[in-house]
Amino acid sequence: MVYPGYFLLLFLLPVAAAQTPPGSCSGCGPLSLPLLASLVAAEAAVSLIMVGVVFACARSPRRGSPQGDGTVYINMPSRG
Repeated sequence: MVYPGYFLLLFLLPVAAAQTPPGSCSGCGPLSLPLLASLVAAEAAVSLIMVGVVFACARSPRRGSPQGDGTVYINMPSRG
């Protein structure tokens, strides 16, 4: 579900972009190839680190979880 405020923001973004003067960005333009390659590599590295952390946290045993002691919980359907 999208909130009405987001629609207002999306409609106002072009208005705000039209208000900026054309020469206000110093140094804007196409990026050099080494800078672009390093940005892509840095983004890929950070994404891999995030995936690794999520994978490590998902595989680590949780505290308080049963260790498989063979107990059958009759009144707890999710554990038996």
